[in-house]
Amino acid sequence: METDALIMMIVALTTVWGGLAAAIVHLRRNPDGS
Repeated sequence: METDALIMMIVALTTVWGGLAAAIVHLRRNPDGS
């Protein structure tokens, strides 16, 4: 795999997992349901 493709894959995975983690933290801080 090329370096550029590997970097882009890592960036994409970090964005997805980072967003997921942020959503979980947000829900735990504000357990409103919406």
